[in-house]
Parts: sequence; structure tokens; C-alpha cells
Amino acid sequence: MLRQRLRTRSSPLAHVGRVLLVILAVALVFYGLMLLLVSLKVSPDAINGVSGYRSAYDKLAGLTEEDVSGVRLVAAIVGVALFLVFGYLAFKELPRPYFARGDLRLSEDERGVTDVEARAIERIAELAATGQAGISGVRARYETDRLALDLSVRRARELPETLRDAQRRVRAALADHDLPQLPVDVTLTGFDRQQRRELS
Repeated sequence: MLRQRLRTRSSPLAHVGRVLLVILAVALVFYGLMLLLVSLKVSPDAINGVSGYRSAYDKLAGLTEEDVSGVRLVAAIVGVALFLVFGYLAFKELPRPYFARGDLRLSEDERGVTDVEARAIERIAELAATGQAGISGVRARYETDRLALDLSVRRARELPETLRDAQRRVRAALADHDLPQLPVDVTLTGFDRQQRRELS
């Protein structure tokens, strides 16, 4: 079963990128139409009157080194700035893959099926891990074939044992609820600001 899907949520900046993409597409269609008119033997003067292509080309081709010597730095800065802006907008347009959440099927027979909702499994894991004294915050996510556990801790000195104990507690809680033993991936995602001195 294919579990990975593309995220439908997007950044507000992605809408700006789409507007620019539409403008670029309209420009390409417009000048494609001009090319079609050229192939149909329409007068170049008539096409230039609509598109202004030849006038713009002649003006740019007639520039000399003295004409642009004073604006080179400005043009370079603007070019780099536009590259960064458009590059960032293009990055925001990229789809973000995520693992789909689904219910865990425990049994299936002629009388029906027994499913456990993903949030119920996550809640069991979060309550089990919260029982560890060194943990200040827990977020669990069930992803069909594994359980991801994001932890925030209070003390850095006992970090390895805290993470291992949280993993053991979650596995024990799954067994206590007669749930399948899933791989439990523990990730440290935060540290109590009041205890940061212990990291040094």
C-alpha cells in the first residue's frame, strides 16, 4: 500500500509564486502568439506595434559601455535580490511529503473488523512517556508501521537514559493494551530553557 502522500497545505507565500507563474505563462502565450503571427506572414511592423519587441531590442542593442557604467552595481544587486526572492518562492511551491495516518486494524472476520484510531495509539504513547520524570513534553505520531515520539527533556545529564526509558515505557504501554509491538523512534526535539546550563 502506498502510504506517502503530498501535503495539500501550503505556505501563503506559495500563492504569490503562483501569481508570478500565471504572469509568466501569460507572457509566454502572448509571445507565442506573436511567433505564430510571424509564421503567418503578418507584417513585422504590425507585430512590433502590438508586442514592442523590435523597439525594445533596438534600444537595448544600441546601449554602449558608457550608458551602463553607472548602473552595473545596481543591476547586479537587483539581479541577486530577484534570484533570492524567486528562488525562495520556488522553494515554497515544492510539495511537502508526509506519511499518511490511518487506523490500526487489530482483527477482521465475518462479523466485522476491529480498528484502533491513530490518535488513540498516539495518546497511549504520550501518556506512557509523560510518566518519565525527566520529560517535559511529548508528541507522538502513528505512521502505519512505526510510532514516532518527539520528546522535550528537563535535564541533559540523564539524556540517554531518559530517551531509552521513554521508549521502554511506550513499548510496555502498547503491550498492556494488547496492541502490536511497533518500532518506536524517539527524537529529541526540545530542552527546558530553565535547565540549559546543564548542557555546558
